[in-house]
Formats: sequence, structure tokens, C-alpha cells
Amino acid sequence: MRWPLIRLLPREFHFNFVGLAPYAAAFSAILIVLSGVSFLTKGLNLGIDFVGGSLIEVRTPGPAPIAELRTTLAAAGGEDAKVQGLGDSHGAMLSFRTAENVNAVAGATKIQNELAKAFPGIQFKKVEVVGPKVSGELMQSGFMALGIALALMLAYIWFRFQLQFGLGAVVAVFHDVLLTLGVLSVTGFEFSMTSIAALLTVIGYSMNEKVITFDRLRENLRKYKTTPLAEVINKSENERLSRTLITGSTAILALSGALVLGGVVLRPLVVTMVFGIIIGTYSSIYVALPIILLWGVKRGDEPAEPLKPANARP
Repeated sequence: MRWPLIRLLPREFHFNFVGLAPYAAAFSAILIVLSGVSFLTKGLNLGIDFVGGSLIEVRTPGPAPIAELRTTLAAAGGEDAKVQGLGDSHGAMLSFRTAENVNAVAGATKIQNELAKAFPGIQFKKVEVVGPKVSGELMQSGFMALGIALALMLAYIWFRFQLQFGLGAVVAVFHDVLLTLGVLSVTGFEFSMTSIAALLTVIGYSMNEKVITFDRLRENLRKYKTTPLAEVINKSENERLSRTLITGSTAILALSGALVLGGVVLRPLVVTMVFGIIIGTYSSIYVALPIILLWGVKRGDEPAEPLKPANARP
């Protein structure tokens, strides 16, 4: 039994995607410029994974006194002290850095002792300490993972389709990653190894969309050899739009529960993934395909079929 609302979606739409491509290009350019401005002015809110420091999760007998915890943390020697309430009103997450001449582990232990004195009954649920050397290695490894993922996907698309398909896909994924990083910069969400994992997920989803897009396009290119490429692109996207709406909305619905109930800890991860799904679908149509349209494609030697008008009956 299918979800009743699915029946409301037509099997094939009749949008002129190619005709809107110039406007989409201008829209993408504006978003990229705004992301660049945010990088230059605000940068990314790097977490302790990348800058080094300590992270302590605490629980208090009563509602967590956020302001008092922040004051005590700073007075005990915690630099760049941040205190964030968790979904449970009794929990809080504390992050800070110790002075350069102070051992990170010893500094974290001292602050735990000060917090225990100031707040009787406080419980320490998790304590993480990351040194500056380790944080630098984590950042290098994280961005290396992103680069390797992009390179391998380019090779896969090139092998499976044509070079222009691979370049279109990689440019589109770069577009998605830049705009996702821009959202993280604008919102001020903490950028950590979890964010790297979210970006890799965004890359995977975006590339999956490109493969499905290219599969349908290649299938129609084999059928309609003499039809102009722009018309074949429009037909291919109109044929698969129902499927895209269903899968995309299903993924967003699955993440909406974590967005509402996951609290502040999961919010950066979920927001990144939801935005990645939306922008990955958009870039499949308005970044990857226009590159293929500009470059052109090599069509096979199969017999051609005429492309029926949009209002023609089967």
C-alpha cells in the first residue's frame, strides 16, 4: 500500500529546467559569494577537535545553572569557555582551552575539582581532552578524507559515464560542500569531526543524485539521438522529478525527528544533512547538467527514436 499523497504526483512533469538554468547560475553565484564573505568575516566555529581543548559533559541535581557554570569555568582557568545546555535541563556541555604553559590533562582535572567544589552533587558524564598536535592532525586527516572522496567519485563517474559527466558531478559536489560550509559559518554551529562526517554524508547523497540523474539522461540519449540535448535533459529531469521529490522528502522527514528531539548536540549534524539533501538535489539539475549541456556529449550508435511532444498521448 502506497502513501496516499504519492498518488497526487504525476508520473512526468513538464518544467523547462534548461530555460531556468541562467537564473539558477546567478543564484548559485550569489550564494557562493555570500559564503565567501562569511568565511572571511566570521570563519568557522572550530571545535576542540581542530583547535585543541577539553570537553566536559555534566549533570546537576537541579536545572543546570548555565551562567554560574560559565563564570566558574572562566575563573578556574578555562579559556574561550563555552557552556551549552543539553536537551535535558539538568545537563550541560562545557568546552574550554587551557593556557599554553599548562598541561591540558592537568588543567582539565583542576577545573573538574573547582566545579565539584562550587556545585555539590555535580556528575561528570564525559571528559575529553584533545591536545593541539592531535587537533592539527585531525583537521588535516578530515579534509584529506573529503579530497580523497571527491577524487574517487570523479574516477567512478568518468569510468561509468563520460569525462564531462564526471567533471559536472565534481563541480556540483564542490558547490554543495562550499555552500554547506557557508551555512555552518553563517549559523555559527561548531565545526568538528562530526561535521566532517556530515559533509561526507552530504557528498555521498549528492553523488548518488548525480548518478541517478546521469543514468536517466544516458538512457534517453540512446533513445533520442537526433533530439537536441536541451530537450533530452528537460525530458529526463521531468521523468525523474516524482522520484526525487519522494526520496528527498522521505530523507528529510526521517531527519526531522532528530532535528526536533535531538537537542543542541545533534542540531549541527542534522541541519548540515538536511541542507545537503536540498542543495544536492538542486545542484544535480542546475550545476551538473548545465556543464554537460555546455560541453556536449558523445552519443552511441543505437537507432534513434523521435522525442514525443509533452502533450502527446502514448
